[in-house]
Amino acid sequence: MRIATWNVNSIRSRIDRVEAWLQRSDCDVLALQETKATDEQFPFERLQALGYEVAHHGLNQWNGVAVLSRVGLEDVQVGFENMPMWGDPLGAEARALGATCGGVRIWSLYVPNGRSLEDPHLAYKLDWLAHLRDAAAKWLADNPSAQVALVGDWNIAPQDEDVWDMEFFADKTHVSPPERAAFSAIVEAGYTDVVRPHAPGPGVYTYWDYQQLRFPKRQGMRIDFVLGSPALTARVEGASIDREERKGKGASDHAPVIVDLADL
Repeated sequence: MRIATWNVNSIRSRIDRVEAWLQRSDCDVLALQETKATDEQFPFERLQALGYEVAHHGLNQWNGVAVLSRVGLEDVQVGFENMPMWGDPLGAEARALGATCGGVRIWSLYVPNGRSLEDPHLAYKLDWLAHLRDAAAKWLADNPSAQVALVGDWNIAPQDEDVWDMEFFADKTHVSPPERAAFSAIVEAGYTDVVRPHAPGPGVYTYWDYQQLRFPKRQGMRIDFVLGSPALTARVEGASIDREERKGKGASDHAPVIVDLADL
């Protein structure tokens, strides 16, 4: 079984590339983030035509998460327990979508961007991650053998090697101690970064800004991850980052992250 996660940075702008990638990647389950579409705008029919069941949660032109599966799609859940809200008035954003696919509980996650170290959005991000940690810990406490994959754009570079230049990021989000601690708390709750052993750094990234020629200069960040529960981690046979998909006209600024699981 092959699962993948990809921040597509607008499904309507990227649908041709998503279709082409699915046709050549042999992917069984794909979690998408930043679809930037309402449910009415999402191209369900085009993806279903490729053999995928589709769940999507999108409220407006921002955020948006989806799960595509050709191995079954059951028990769809919008948002995790006690997920923090944002805005005035407060409302839940389209940042988390869970579904069971081929026996694996997939969570497509688009973690809030902290914006800057002084921005209230950073406090929201940390609160969001803390509640995700509590929910994820409970899932394992309730069922230690559960196969759970927390996948998506985490907007955190947990290690120094996950950015092209730590000095450049010294006064920026994504690498701050509180953000890294929030990521580590989820790891300590029982979830493993299953990609890093198969795609070690330094110089291995999943995101490259469109500006300043970051991609050809190889100035990226590793901020997209698949964190697996113990039972899922035990099934991992390989993992990779499809850097080639960042190339060419109309590419997302993120690359797909792929994990291969052994059969049960």
